Formats: sequence, C-alpha cells, structure tokens
Amino acid sequence: MRPPLLLPLLALCDASLLHTPGTLAPPRAIPRCSLRASSKCDVVVVGAGVPKRGMGWYHAKQILDGDTPSAALSAVVEPWFLGPGADSPPGATFATWAEETRKRGVAFCKSIGEVPPPEGARMALISGRTADNPRLLREVIEAGCTAVYLEKPGAPTVAELEEMRAFAAKRNVPVFMGYNKNVTPYVIKALEEAKKVAGSTTTYVHNNAYNEDELPECFERNAEGMLKNMAIHELAILATYWGVTTDTIASVEVDKDFSRCLTLTGPSGKEFTDFSRVGFTITTKEGTSVTLKIDRCGDAGGSGNSMAIVSKDGKEIATTVTPDEELTEKTAAQAKADPEMMPYFFLQHDDYITLKERTAKHVLEGKPGTPEGIATIDIAVEALKVAEYLTPLLTEALQ
Repeated sequence: MRPPLLLPLLALCDASLLHTPGTLAPPRAIPRCSLRASSKCDVVVVGAGVPKRGMGWYHAKQILDGDTPSAALSAVVEPWFLGPGADSPPGATFATWAEETRKRGVAFCKSIGEVPPPEGARMALISGRTADNPRLLREVIEAGCTAVYLEKPGAPTVAELEEMRAFAAKRNVPVFMGYNKNVTPYVIKALEEAKKVAGSTTTYVHNNAYNEDELPECFERNAEGMLKNMAIHELAILATYWGVTTDTIASVEVDKDFSRCLTLTGPSGKEFTDFSRVGFTITTKEGTSVTLKIDRCGDAGGSGNSMAIVSKDGKEIATTVTPDEELTEKTAAQAKADPEMMPYFFLQHDDYITLKERTAKHVLEGKPGTPEGIATIDIAVEALKVAEYLTPLLTEALQ
C-alpha cells in the first residue's frame, strides 16, 4: 500500500513528511584553543580521526573547502591523536594536517573542556566512537553548544540513546542525525514514484562489497550486528518516511530463501552470529508494506550499491539506484587519483554537504523544528528500537 506519510510528498523530502515519535618525531605541541568570531554557524568537530580515513576529518575538510556556506569550522576536538596516539604514525599524519589547518584559524583541542564558550550559535558535530557518544553529547551541551549533529547510529543501545534524547530535550538542544540516505536522490525519487501509484510497494536493497572469506572479520568488527550497523540506514528511512516503529509493526515476513544467518569465528577466535544477508517485509497496522534486502556480499569485490524498487502486482514501476552510471564513473576517477581516501567519501560527498548545510543554516537562522529530510534523534531512537526488535525475531526464524 501507499505509505500514509507519502500522501503530501513535496519535491524534496518536505519536512512535513518526517515521522516524529544524531618511529616518527612526535608532533609539535598545540597550544590551548583560541576561537575566531564568525558570522556563520560555528561548528566544532568532535572526533576527527586520521586524514583521508576518519569521518570527522572529512566533515571538517568539506567545511574548510567552503562546501557548506552556512558553516565555519572553529575547532577540532581530537583526544586520541592529541594525546596517547600522538606518537603513532597516524598521529604524525594528523599533526601535519593540524599544523596546516591551524594557520587557517582553526583551534585543536584535546578535550571539549578546552574549547572556549561560544559567542553565538554553535553546532557540535560528533563523529567519534559510538560507545563514547553518550558522554560526548552531554559534554558538548554542557559546554554551551546550541545544536548537535550526531553521526549514526548515535549510541550502542536504545536505553543510552533515549537518555541522550532526554538530556538534550531538557536543555532545549536539537540533535540532528547523520543519516545521509534520508537525503540521497535515489531515495527521494523512489518516494515520488511510490506516491504516484496507489497500492504500490517499495523494496530497499543495500549491497556491501565483502567477499565471503572477509565475513568473519566483518562480523567481529561490527559485533553490534547487521541491523544496528549496515541496515540501520534503511531502518531510519522506514522510520522517517513510512512510519515504521515498534509500536506500528503488525507483522514481519522473513524471506528465508534470500536470508542467511551464520555463526563465524572472528580473528580473535571468538564466535559471532549475524546475518550475511537478510530480507524481510514489514507491514504496519495501517496496512503499509515495505521490504528490505540487505546483503554484505551483494556486490562482492565491487564498491557496494543501494537501490529502491517500486512495484505493483509483481510489475516493476521504477528502480532508482546509487551510484548511478555517472556517479560511478566520477567516483572511480576520484579514487584512482587519490587511492588513500576512503572510497565511500567520494560516493557520499554530496549527501554529507546537504546534511551539514541544511543543519548549519537551520541553526544559524534559529528556526524551530527540523530541516527538511534530516533525521532527528527521535528517528534514531525508533530505528534502533526496530533493530533490537527484529534481530532476535529474524535470527530465530532462520535457525
């Protein structure tokens, strides 16, 4: 059935659609932070990571490159590479970038406590380890940040994410989540197509590029499980645009022919049980049905892809995909030119700009509510709840 939330769909994921219920020489010593004033939304990146590898670093790079005109980077908080990890080879790489970037007026700090209070609107962009996020969110809010951009999934568990939401709400600080697929063109186009055809259904396909022999390491490194990791992007789409929450699910039909649940021994020697691929259809109490097909090895040896298939009565109406042919050629050239860069940075480059620009502009203008298409911490809570609900249900069905 057509999702009720799509009925008023506008051209580009209108905000009204959001379902409300995120041995080298040691580096030169870096002095205490000093910030420059800015007429733009002041952004502090918390958790940069290694240049060309860390998500926080790439966010900082885009702001510095002028890709997000409403944002200005004033500080980078990096506890590891400005602390215990400073003497490591990655620490030296980070120090070189820090030294160059400081010349542009950006402060580098070991902790949030070193960053001077903001003089106006400030958004903290948290891109550290998921396990550290509950503490980091509290710290940036206590330090005076007026908004938070939190990388997905936000926290290891629903309970922790709910506590974070409550703390932010008490301080009246909005928390936006870095769910980039919410604003990716292939998702928006498929929603528009689904709106046009009454009774249509949509299937979201997400293929990673692992080979079978890489799955043991994958299972261990992503021990939180596929649904909290790879599939959390699609679950956020379902919560945002299709009204799927644990309270609205009427039934879950498992595609047993497609799905595989495996127990593999990771590099540490420990066993991990997870899905190498899983497919299922969720039907809500309002009668809306949507299907997910998530496959770790769906594009084995490739670069991964995602698509949305809109169909009715078994007949395909529209298929949207990312990357499309043009983007594939573009990102292949970029990866060849800069092989040290994480490939998915090229693939999701435009999405990251959209997320930061919309949130920074929203904060700068002091608007209430949520920028169009941006997932809130409420969406993150619902997506994580659904992941925790589905994992044992699907595991049991496949045993």
